[in-house]
Amino acid sequence: MSETDKCDFTFAHSKLCKGEAGKTGGWRSAKPVIDPSRCTPMKNQRPSCFICWLYCPEGVVTRAIPVEIDLDYCKGCGICAEECPTKAIEMIDEEKSE
Repeated sequence: MSETDKCDFTFAHSKLCKGEAGKTGGWRSAKPVIDPSRCTPMKNQRPSCFICWLYCPEGVVTRAIPVEIDLDYCKGCGICAEECPTKAIEMIDEEKSE
């Protein structure tokens, strides 16, 4: 066993924490909107896919049914929409959605 294998501090742990920077939803120019008829977990009513949850850098997508996005903390980066395999998430211009 090497010295690295013996050391208790040679591994990384990371836990996503929602809202570390505060409520940043006001920074958005576009917001994600989910189409439930295309979202795999919502359509099938089974815990599956959740790729949007996996890729969200802010940790604001729920891994639950229905899938929800906490818009108070969402910065509108669009990664969830880009990664969604069924294109169930669309980025809508913030001004047009009101």
